[in-house]
Amino acid sequence: MHIETQPEVPRTAANYGPDSGSRWFGLWDGYFAVSYLVTVILLFTSVESQTHRALAVGALTLIVPWYAGLGRRLMVHRTSGRRNIVFSAGLLLLFASSTMLDLAGSFALFAVVPMLMMSLSVPPAIVLVVLANLWPVTVVWLRGGEFDPHILSVLPISLLGIGVSVLLGLWITRVVRQSADRGELINELRRSREREARLSHQAGISAERERLAREIHDTLAQSLTSIISLVQAAESEVVDNPERARSRLGLAGRVAQDSLAEARGFVSALTPPSLRESSLVQAVRRQADLLMEETGLAVRCTARGQEQALPMAVSVVLLRSAQEAFANVRKHATDARRVDVLVAYAPEAVRLVVRDDGAGFRTDDGSRDEEPADGAPERAPDGGRNGFGLRGMRARVEEIGGMAQVSSSPGTGTVIEVTVPLAPVERGSADE
Repeated sequence: MHIETQPEVPRTAANYGPDSGSRWFGLWDGYFAVSYLVTVILLFTSVESQTHRALAVGALTLIVPWYAGLGRRLMVHRTSGRRNIVFSAGLLLLFASSTMLDLAGSFALFAVVPMLMMSLSVPPAIVLVVLANLWPVTVVWLRGGEFDPHILSVLPISLLGIGVSVLLGLWITRVVRQSADRGELINELRRSREREARLSHQAGISAERERLAREIHDTLAQSLTSIISLVQAAESEVVDNPERARSRLGLAGRVAQDSLAEARGFVSALTPPSLRESSLVQAVRRQADLLMEETGLAVRCTARGQEQALPMAVSVVLLRSAQEAFANVRKHATDARRVDVLVAYAPEAVRLVVRDDGAGFRTDDGSRDEEPADGAPERAPDGGRNGFGLRGMRARVEEIGGMAQVSSSPGTGTVIEVTVPLAPVERGSADE
């Protein structure tokens, strides 16, 4: 006949944190060993016959492999099932046999009671603990045949043992439960830290992608656009005006060299080449001269206020903002003839203003990204929407506590103004 039983549900230590149960079990093993040795010594010094003492020691010794082979694992992993019942029944039987052979074996209650409480749930464990504590009294009564007055001296000790055992067992159960709860909290904390680390890692990846996207847009993409424009212009003039074509090709070569230096710089997280040995005003002026050579516009770059050394993060953001403004002039400032660039220093802030007299566009609330004069959104060479430039510029400026504004309307040109405070700036993605 096959009897189906419910599978044991292991509550392993892994569920409660690393070694939450086995950490303190080493102390319990030591306590168990001391209890066994003391009981064996008492058995050897008892007044029973040598045969009874040997058999009692044998029965008591069998508890050791019974605990090591079966009980310890059940108690460490806090399982509940048929094995717990088998272990508790075998433990009680070996204890009863040892005590029946020699009453001194009852000292093993100091080890048997905690094992019963740790192996079973509280109600059945208390029942077996009461039976185990009453067993020495029963042995005295059985040996005496009739009622023996000696029982009156043993009974109070047994009753006291029952009370102490129950209290000890409840305390042990509470300690085990608290250990399990603490392990669960530790495990939950570990999972929370892992989630936080994973989210931080993902946020770092996103921030680095954003940084690289801005760097590529502000350097390589704009330079490639300029090179394409110069090469196309040279192709159209190579027959009619070869000198002009050669000039444009030479300028395209210089732009390519600058782009290569920029690419090497941000790949290796270095300062932009244009800022390594020059000030912000000088770097912006070089970009303005390049714009004038490429487009033929009248570009004037001026500085106002006392020029001062800026934090690298501020210099990088302002230079990238100027490059973005010049890129929008190339792409969208149709009918423009003049571009004015201003770098204004103040005691607590520095301001960059780029103004053109092109056709302008409708900005509504001033928050729309690049939009050409005809009102159509900016489009990449492949026809796809590309509104990253001004959004990226605003994001870069806001990272260091600054503000970027775009003012334009049809027929009045466009003004891009960036203001950055000169308070201590944390090194962020702008100077990486």
